[in-house]
Amino acid sequence: MMVKIDKSSSVPAYIQLYRRLKEDIVNEIYSYGSKLPSKRVMAAETGLSIITIEHAYELLNDEGYVESRDRSGFYVVFRAADGFAGVGKYKVEVELQTDPSISSTEDSPESYHFPFSVLTKTMRRVMNDYEEAILQKSPNEGSPVLREAIRNYLARNRDIYVETEQIVIGSGAEYLYSMIIGLLGREKLYALEYPSYEQIERVYKMAGVSYEFLPLKSDGIESEALQKTSAAVLHISPYRSYPTGITASASKRYEYLRWSERSGHYIVEDDYESEFSISSKPEETMFSLSRQDNVIYLNTFSKTISPSLRIGYMVIPKQLIERYSERLGFYSCTVPTFEQFVLAELLNRGDFERHINRVRRMKRKGNNAF
Repeated sequence: MMVKIDKSSSVPAYIQLYRRLKEDIVNEIYSYGSKLPSKRVMAAETGLSIITIEHAYELLNDEGYVESRDRSGFYVVFRAADGFAGVGKYKVEVELQTDPSISSTEDSPESYHFPFSVLTKTMRRVMNDYEEAILQKSPNEGSPVLREAIRNYLARNRDIYVETEQIVIGSGAEYLYSMIIGLLGREKLYALEYPSYEQIERVYKMAGVSYEFLPLKSDGIESEALQKTSAAVLHISPYRSYPTGITASASKRYEYLRWSERSGHYIVEDDYESEFSISSKPEETMFSLSRQDNVIYLNTFSKTISPSLRIGYMVIPKQLIERYSERLGFYSCTVPTFEQFVLAELLNRGDFERHINRVRRMKRKGNNAF
């Protein structure tokens, strides 16, 4: 295998190698059960250091594309056929247990507090620089300044490349869940992970929509349940589903994508807290993996900044922009203009990303005390 690494690129060499190997694994150039070249062989072929090769291999291992075997190397454990093709075969049952590291409340001591001094300094700057603009009514979809800042942040950090018009600002996840129901329709059947964040069920129940639960196993939703469901919308949290802490494996994420290829099917991806992953690269999202333009991506800043800052956002597929405008475009934005400007400043000046990186470094060291 010949892998070309662009050493003049701003993308780190280990990320370039990781992406190339991941593509080869998904396309079955490296088939299930096969062994990746040794780190020394790969280093010789690419001209990279063994440490760089090791970083790339560890990323593949963290995301479930390969597994490390003592004194043997790295072996491919991703299978494109995993899931639907395996239904009916022997299943390993697991007992789901709540991850004790997951807090039961948003404002618990385990929340990673954003530096208060940075927040207050930014607020003063916004009042001085924006002046009376902070008193103006926000456009219905949210301030263009904040939507553009989020668009750039997603491109830099989440491998999500979208247009500003695809981003909608709202006051927290629960509000956005309701907007999604209005966008996709009450007549559809919605599928939820079981167990899952109780507020999701409450919103669907209050909206009068039909929903069903799909049981979680150790790597994500049980394949047989996913195959049998007649739901058209799959609401998932691929990274650390609450309250179990289960993260969907790489194979499972592609299984979700194959499910969504059915006509009229959509995935709602709640990416809450994934910024705090201790992986040396951001967790891959369903939105970035999908080629069907049918994933709605949600995230908030309640964990990363403060639960009192009720700002969330969703990224809608291009195919739904017109429908959103027709059905929901008349709704006023529920987030104050001032808070939107503050968040835009935190994103544009790098304060938000510095905070995220600081927390991730601390988590890697196993120190949760700030």
